[in-house]
Amino acid sequence: MQGRLNMSLLAIDVGNTRLKWALYEGREIRSHANLLTSDAADVETLTREWQALQPNEAIVSNVAGVAVADTIKNVMAKNNIEPRFISSLSSQCGVKNNYANPLKLGTDRWAALIGAHQSSSGTAKIVVMAGTALTIDALSADGHFLGGIIVPGLGVMRQALHLHTAQLPDEMGQFDMFPTTTLNAIATGAIDACVGAISRMRARLSELDERNASEPTVIASGGALSLLAPHAPFPLTIHENLVLEGLTHIAHESHQR
Repeated sequence: MQGRLNMSLLAIDVGNTRLKWALYEGREIRSHANLLTSDAADVETLTREWQALQPNEAIVSNVAGVAVADTIKNVMAKNNIEPRFISSLSSQCGVKNNYANPLKLGTDRWAALIGAHQSSSGTAKIVVMAGTALTIDALSADGHFLGGIIVPGLGVMRQALHLHTAQLPDEMGQFDMFPTTTLNAIATGAIDACVGAISRMRARLSELDERNASEPTVIASGGALSLLAPHAPFPLTIHENLVLEGLTHIAHESHQR
């Protein structure tokens, strides 16, 4: 693995639902927190939180739009820091990007792929991000991002049924092997759809990599994992800070240059 960062680095992951950050001293997390992305306009809170951390640098993955990016720039300016907003590249930190247009790959997915690749070597991986959307990406053992799929997340599935049918409610149900209520039928169907999509991508990668005796590792991050993980019929490694870890590797590689 790569060497240590000689800096106090603030890594920021701006998703559609949550804004997460962590302060890294070297490779160690010293502090981490999050808030709803919809609350990111609260400049006073972010200023107070981030000034207290006293970072030397900041690196950002942002998939939530220009307004949040501008807020982050303004808050960081109070610390005399110009944050670096990453882009998805054709190759970085040992990962090669097979997307038709590498720049079109979401930066959260790109950072997660890098974080997953750097977390362990020698095995193919399915990299899962379970948030507003469910992304399922295939990563070869030698670091080639082969491609991936995007599925509506659990909440989006439930909301879509509510919005596009006359009587289905937008309420939480529970998983049930054989649902006998509408709420449980919706909840179980959404979970089965998400877990099934991960299983199919895992099977495809396993078939592609038949020479490897071990099955692909599934490494996952995101707020919906608590609902999905108990129903996965395969080993699943949860890494809550996958995007943030990827950001630290990107920052470190930049310093090596």
